[in-house]
Amino acid sequence: MSATFDPLDASPRATLATAALPRRVRRLLEQLYALVSDEIAPLLERMLAEYEQQLFRQADQARNPSLQSGYLETLRLVRLRRADLIPRYLLGLETALTRLREGAAVTARPTTSSAPHFRELRLVEDSEVDENTVLRAVASRHESRAGLGLLLLGQRFGVLAGAPAFDSERLPVGPQRLIRSFAEACQPLQISLESRLDLYRVFDQQVMLGYAAMVESMNALLARENVLPSLSFVPLRTRPSAQNPAADGLAALAAEPVRRASASDPAGERPSDPARGAGTGLNPGPRTGASAGPAQEPAAKPAHANDPPRPHTAWPGQPATAASADAVDFATLQQWLGERRELVDKLRPRAQPSAPAAALNTADLLDALNQLKDELPRGPQPLRKVADLRQSLLAAHERNDGNTGTDTERPIALSRDDGDVFDLLDLLYGEIEQRLRGDAMISTLLNRLQAPLLHAALQDRSLLEHSGHPARQLLNTVAEAGARWTPTEEVDPQLHEPLRQAVDHVIEHYKVAPGAFDTANQRLQEHLQSMARKAEVSERRHVEAARGKEKLELAKRRANQAIDASTADQRLPRFVQTLLSQAWADVLTLTLLRHGEDSDAWRRQLAITEQIVAANLTGVGATAPCGLDADIEHALTLVGYHADDAGAISRQLTIGPALTDEAASRTELAVKLRSRVRLGEEGHAPAPRASLSPRDEREQACWEQIRALPFGTWFEFVQNQQGDAVRRRLSWFSPITDNALFVNQRGQRVGEQSLDSLARMLARGQVRIVAEERSRLVDRAWHAALDVLRGFGGGRAPATDGAGA
Repeated sequence: MSATFDPLDASPRATLATAALPRRVRRLLEQLYALVSDEIAPLLERMLAEYEQQLFRQADQARNPSLQSGYLETLRLVRLRRADLIPRYLLGLETALTRLREGAAVTARPTTSSAPHFRELRLVEDSEVDENTVLRAVASRHESRAGLGLLLLGQRFGVLAGAPAFDSERLPVGPQRLIRSFAEACQPLQISLESRLDLYRVFDQQVMLGYAAMVESMNALLARENVLPSLSFVPLRTRPSAQNPAADGLAALAAEPVRRASASDPAGERPSDPARGAGTGLNPGPRTGASAGPAQEPAAKPAHANDPPRPHTAWPGQPATAASADAVDFATLQQWLGERRELVDKLRPRAQPSAPAAALNTADLLDALNQLKDELPRGPQPLRKVADLRQSLLAAHERNDGNTGTDTERPIALSRDDGDVFDLLDLLYGEIEQRLRGDAMISTLLNRLQAPLLHAALQDRSLLEHSGHPARQLLNTVAEAGARWTPTEEVDPQLHEPLRQAVDHVIEHYKVAPGAFDTANQRLQEHLQSMARKAEVSERRHVEAARGKEKLELAKRRANQAIDASTADQRLPRFVQTLLSQAWADVLTLTLLRHGEDSDAWRRQLAITEQIVAANLTGVGATAPCGLDADIEHALTLVGYHADDAGAISRQLTIGPALTDEAASRTELAVKLRSRVRLGEEGHAPAPRASLSPRDEREQACWEQIRALPFGTWFEFVQNQQGDAVRRRLSWFSPITDNALFVNQRGQRVGEQSLDSLARMLARGQVRIVAEERSRLVDRAWHAALDVLRGFGGGRAPATDGAGA
């Protein structure tokens, strides 16, 4: 009989108004409760409406009447009891706040639940879903997104509770508590487990989407109320100490294989001396261009020279690290351009004086830019120089003057300000070109963006001064798509189409809509983030499969150990040994996975193993224990053996080869075993790994460094002698089996490799660890262009080096 629930429990509940709390603490908690409830209540209403619509769509698309009736029944129950869900949820939230000062006592109680045993391994049925696992996964995801805000909020809640700082699990408004409270509030709905899981997903998408912003609002409220108003988080950076040179040398050796690797710079940006970078596993920063010298881009340097760079773990399309301040006013840029022109003019030969050119005003230039037809040939093309577009504009204007009968003998030129805009964008495009990987499709899109960018820069100089300008953000998104370290055969066709649509939108609307860049960039970012989420889901599936393989490998090892222990120092017939090491080993492996090592089933199979060994040692004519053959036959059918084959193997194991069928039957059975796929194998058995020489000191340091890397670190694998590299993501590795799983930028599995071979490749320079970039590709290209201009200034430029900080 199903349980019944009161719409709202009539038992007295603890409220903030009656809580035994200090007056100021109660007032602050009431404000927090009002803030959270006002934020969440409308979202819960929207979530329930969306869930009902989802149930209706599922019922409409159901493939059989049974599923349809189940969805409609769930819809009926939700509509019947939805009125109580939001009040029940808010009551649970208020109750959690009233128990703020009871958290320490509850946490301090010793837990009585026993820790899970490491060897409790079993196969999980497809229909079995752990609801707690889903809730923990949702909460962990939001904890990671709002990590810093939750850390500060935990400190402030510790002040309110008069206790040490709260961790995320103890926070009454933390993601763990909010999601658990919602799960408890959903129990009176009395819907099935699958329906509840769907409801949790909708709650995650609709209600928890703005949780990070809500955490910031709670921190701001408490700061305004003088609860640790000056609290901030400053990461402590460890600095090397000269007092322990031995430890410093070891740390330097361990950190040496990681050097800066551009998150999107091309394979062509490598040190000019290949011998210097060989065998180190380091990915040096890109050069700033031919005229800038060998200096690396300043924006990509770590905050401190002695700090090792952090590995790059973000997916393509995910928000990058915030760019450093790079505001350089236009007057300073013009000064640097003037110094560059002076130096170039001194190096040029003297030319015959010509008539002064007529300056084209900005309005006429914009009209010419709007009327200029796209003269690019059809199909993919290399990146075009902005200077070429400048000449095309002037030539088109002269032709128009000729058609209207205007005197065109006097040359036409751009004004100084407009010419400087063209020169700066030409420098920027030149630096971007060095970072592209020859993707003709992306080069064509960048060519089409030149006219809208010039149109925006001529009207708004902030495009050249601030990295946050929407036009620069869109330019960066398109350019980074062409600088991905991805083989041509792995380029996602679903990426080029949104890029083309974004550029088409800008070209169509930039003349009349100032926000064309912002709109196009927002749509493009939404698509890239969707691709990143799909890649995460795909990667998670491959990781779960790899962990399952690891459990299978551990179970196989334990099964072989059990068989070796039972047959130690025993002279068994060779065919019996083969059957034990293959067919019966699969039985032990499956038993261990399903029931665990401490189960009665496992102990029963060990006893049968001992009986098999004893039956083959007592000699010809010995009688096996009653029922042993039936137990063996049943166990073999569970691992997929046909009943006839299972019976034949059972007779061989219990009666012995001397009294069973003739040799031809044993040969036929051996052939079947040899052609049969073992438990957990896909096709033929994997070849055993070749024994390698011990790792040297450098390879050992690389091996230890790889084991300390976080999951999700990107690696660059050198493909050929030209140094072309491809990026792979280290999704997971096992410290037990030494296997590492790699996926591509779409989350698809590309292979597995041992940590030992990866460390040897890292030591030889065939693999590099990608370091996290401090700025985006266009920002790095812009910093490089500024370095070129500073170089012409000879150090006379003012010290407003915000761009390279």
